[in-house]
Amino acid sequence: MTVLVFGANGQVGRELQRVGYVRALSREEADVRKEADIVSAIEVMKPTAIVNAAAYTAVDKAETDTEAAHLVNAVAPGIMAREARAREIPLVHISTDFVFDGTKTGPYTEEDVPQPKSVYGQTKLDGEKAVLEAGGNSVVLRTAWVFSPNGSNFVHIMMRLADERGILRVVEDQFGGPTSARDIAVAALNIVRTRCATPGEPDVYHYAGGPDVSRVEFARQIFRLSGRAPEILPIPTTDYPTPAERPLNSRLDCSKIEKDFGIERPDWRESLARVLEEMGELKANG
Repeated sequence: MTVLVFGANGQVGRELQRVGYVRALSREEADVRKEADIVSAIEVMKPTAIVNAAAYTAVDKAETDTEAAHLVNAVAPGIMAREARAREIPLVHISTDFVFDGTKTGPYTEEDVPQPKSVYGQTKLDGEKAVLEAGGNSVVLRTAWVFSPNGSNFVHIMMRLADERGILRVVEDQFGGPTSARDIAVAALNIVRTRCATPGEPDVYHYAGGPDVSRVEFARQIFRLSGRAPEILPIPTTDYPTPAERPLNSRLDCSKIEKDFGIERPDWRESLARVLEEMGELKANG
């Protein structure tokens, strides 16, 4: 089985290369902003499956860099899905909790109607729609609060700030399921194997770490395991304004993916410990 991965240098793309036999292409090798690059890569590689881990993830920058965000997040996935359908191979497209507005009380299910509040969220939703409308054997995999040993993510930011400052202001009213990029990579490849063996209709699935926590609780666990001890001042999101609005509720109901693929929610605390150990930052067992 040859799995072609777009987005080799992203958090999930890197982990896909570590956990499975894949051929991952960076932007230099295949610029997903260009249809010709996408089509050429698929024609040359002749994969048995595709995983799209490429994304424009600069959430705040996307508010003004709308064209680039649209090309990467909305247009490219549709092209990949069209090509995958023509070749009768599965596609797994990684998406995000940002397609929701975060106002729901409980966890979001796949049946809930998306209402993005940012350009990033809207372009990701447009990409989902393009994949589903293309038909074929495609899966949209929504996840949330991604972290890994590489790239810019909440874990790295919190540890850097803790080293620079004695007091940290962390939002307390955002809730979600932190998810390691490695767990996402494993889940994506499991879906690929299942869909190669048993093709299905285009569908959407949620996958995020459990249990759900607040940003403050996530930060405290990072500090606990990494041996850092800054003073934390919990603040509301309104006290930390950003160009792009963040959903307060990013909790995802993951029961459907367990029912259809047997993929259970990973414990993000265990995944966090593994990430910190790999970074040489694991100082305590919590």
